[in-house]
Amino acid sequence: MVVLLSITLSAFAQDNNFPYGQVTYRHLQMASYEKDTAASAVGLREFGESYINNEGNLVYTYHTVIKIFKKEGLRLADIQIPLYKEGEAERLVTFKASSYNIENGSLKETPSSNKPFSEDTKYFKIMKLAIPNVREGSVIEIQYTVESPYLFKFRDWEFQDSYPKISSDYIATIPGNYVYNITLRGFLQLTSNESKIIKDCFTPGGGNKADCSRFIFGMKDVPAFYDEPFISAKSNYISGINFELAEIKYFDGRTKKFTEEWSDAEERLRRDQSFGLQIRRGDDIMKEHLAPLVNGVDSDPLAKAKNVYSFIKDWYRWNGINSKYSESGIRKAFEAKTGNVGDINLSLVAALKYAGLECYPVILSTRSNGLPIEIHPVLTDFNYVVALVKIGDKTYFADATEDVYPFGVLPDRCINGKGRVLTDKDSYWVELKPAGSRQFIMANLKVAENGSITGDVSITYTGGEAAKRRMTIWSHESESDFFKKTYENYGAFTVSDNVIENYKDVDKPLIEKFKVAAEGDANGVLLNPFFESQFRDNPMKAETRRYPIDFGVSFEYIHVLSIEFPENFEYANPREKIAISIPNNGGRFLFDSRMLGNKLSVSNSFVLSKYYYSSSEYPYLRELFNRVVQVYNEDLLFKRK
Repeated sequence: MVVLLSITLSAFAQDNNFPYGQVTYRHLQMASYEKDTAASAVGLREFGESYINNEGNLVYTYHTVIKIFKKEGLRLADIQIPLYKEGEAERLVTFKASSYNIENGSLKETPSSNKPFSEDTKYFKIMKLAIPNVREGSVIEIQYTVESPYLFKFRDWEFQDSYPKISSDYIATIPGNYVYNITLRGFLQLTSNESKIIKDCFTPGGGNKADCSRFIFGMKDVPAFYDEPFISAKSNYISGINFELAEIKYFDGRTKKFTEEWSDAEERLRRDQSFGLQIRRGDDIMKEHLAPLVNGVDSDPLAKAKNVYSFIKDWYRWNGINSKYSESGIRKAFEAKTGNVGDINLSLVAALKYAGLECYPVILSTRSNGLPIEIHPVLTDFNYVVALVKIGDKTYFADATEDVYPFGVLPDRCINGKGRVLTDKDSYWVELKPAGSRQFIMANLKVAENGSITGDVSITYTGGEAAKRRMTIWSHESESDFFKKTYENYGAFTVSDNVIENYKDVDKPLIEKFKVAAEGDANGVLLNPFFESQFRDNPMKAETRRYPIDFGVSFEYIHVLSIEFPENFEYANPREKIAISIPNNGGRFLFDSRMLGNKLSVSNSFVLSKYYYSSSEYPYLRELFNRVVQVYNEDLLFKRK
């Protein structure tokens, strides 16, 4: 969740850093944190401050005191301070760190006598240091200052971490001629949100003066961020403050804008050498190869679109790199038959346009990259591009990076909020919805007099399930290798006579067929009819949930089973019919079993009709899974009369 902050002027609250070295016996004697007794550590106090000095550099100070309870918390004593470098590097101006312990009844501070050492990466110099004499029960304190020339990277602030905090406060002092968009991310509320004007605080030489706005943000009793199942990027959930430079107003009257309106961003993308110009240049590249695919199918635009999509998908090999921009240009990528996401999907847009179809690029942010800001254009939020095709009154999305996805189905990584469609004249947001995902299992089994079981099983996968299954199959050396490794533990059954239908035709459902056999007992048979079930345990283990549940895909799981047994056997534990659903058409579970002579028919349908659920829907979702797991773990009993 992202909120554009509305900050009002108010009485000036506490806005100063706290003194270093004020750890007490009370801190060291803490055995746990009462509001999170399972926590391995707690932040006793945390403070950060950023301001722009008269030399035009950004100065950032960080100060924290942390109590460590358990072994898992010792990692917090291993400090890493990333310093951005692209040309001129950020500087670590000051640094100190200490550990505090009770030794022989006295409070002892052990300051770090070493300076942090640096480890370089492409864009960062990472300053590292391990605080000495840290153990379970210690308190650690860290304080440092960084000076940076990169004003466009004003320091963001995260209130949440992997451990809870009693208080976390951040102050940003910004001269009036620097305008930043300030947004609050996450699901927690600020307990402090104030500002005041400081007269003539910015005097960058030559007699120029500017007032400053001093923003004060704070949270009390900040809960730890625990990585719950079924969430996308952590950045979508961790509560924090983000800054984006919008414009600089120079003292000579000039104004330089950094944040655009969408109309400006659209035009920039259309003219970009690695984006819009690549789409326009694609016409000449595609003519020779596409003419045979699109001629003669003018009356069927969907068939034309599928032909073009299949060609681009088969032509390219994705190099695994995400980007909305073409890396080497469509021509070079086309000749090399390989490229990043931008190379491939901008080629797809160009090809579909050449075919006379209404097609536009859609920029988006993948699930692991976090949600894009919608309030205003932040192009750096977007790391991916796909094609949108309009045919009649229907809209299709297409991504040609992977062979397993049919036309109209996006990979799960793309299902992340909204994407921005860039038409020839304007742009608009579009929701990125997953294609339906379905698994249908049909089994016909027969119980013999000696209790052995034989039968036939057919499993049909459609939508996202078919794509994932094909990806699994193609990752093996052969079909036989896939079956051997996949079905070697198929309950009590051995599997034989394996067949896969529509193995390479991704526009059709994927079907697996095989025979099963199991030894038995002549006096009775225990059989779990859901031997293929993935729902043996409830993934919703926590009693409560703070964050929304994001499966990334909706799905339907259907199982139809017919069991024929000898006339001198009986079905000994019949079950009641079940029909439950959750509010807002969020999902349902249906189960039924019927006898017809000496044949039992069992059917069930488990549907999650949405891919995204609010935290308020969690109790219903958890109970639905509880019922499903309960039924799927119960055996059917057939015994001799």
